[in-house]
Amino acid sequence: MESTAVANAGEALFRPVRTGNAFEETVERLLQAIRLGVVGAGERLPSERELAERLGVSRVTLREAIRALSDAGYVESRRGRYGGTFVNENLPDPGHTIGERPVAAVALEDALTLRYVLETGAAEMAAARSLSPADRQHLTSTLADASAAGLADYRRKDSRLHLAIAEVTASGSLTTAMADARTRVNQLLDRIPLLEPNLEHSNAQHEEIVDAILAGDPVAARRAMAEHIEGTESLLRAFL
Repeated sequence: MESTAVANAGEALFRPVRTGNAFEETVERLLQAIRLGVVGAGERLPSERELAERLGVSRVTLREAIRALSDAGYVESRRGRYGGTFVNENLPDPGHTIGERPVAAVALEDALTLRYVLETGAAEMAAARSLSPADRQHLTSTLADASAAGLADYRRKDSRLHLAIAEVTASGSLTTAMADARTRVNQLLDRIPLLEPNLEHSNAQHEEIVDAILAGDPVAARRAMAEHIEGTESLLRAFL
């Protein structure tokens, strides 16, 4: 009976991910398997080929996810006949605190829900407006800044782009609410590692969002923003 339960848990976790946020959701699934003990401390993850097939991702995406977990201290890769990817015996602190204050699950979900509603709505409204040349320049310049940002200033440049989207809606109240919501989310994001593949993916999604806004397509802008936010949510839920 015990082996059946483990097999079912593995099937539930190692199921195909959504292609829109493949890297982020792969990290989330692997972390869930580790955190829930489906793959215990010192145990080997399924082979790269098997995992890629079960998750429905490329082996490149899987390797990037495993590398991210290795850098964060969750797994290690071993070479040789008995090699593979193994869960570390001592796992990192899951990061349930911001400073001295615990991050309750309800607080996490509250922050993510507020962000989702505000940011998808802002993208939709920005795309629905007739933007001035100054508005369009504001979006393209903040997008370029975020795309060129390094790890040290990425969070700030990323936040500035998201606020720019609120700004071009011409709603001061929305911009204020977005700034407050973003501050809360950044406090959570500061508790998880910056992952290079995620930043590359985020930059590509940023371009898709801004392109939809500039094209005056509210439906596409809202959809692109929703997909972008869902990827970040996957990482936050995984690490926190």
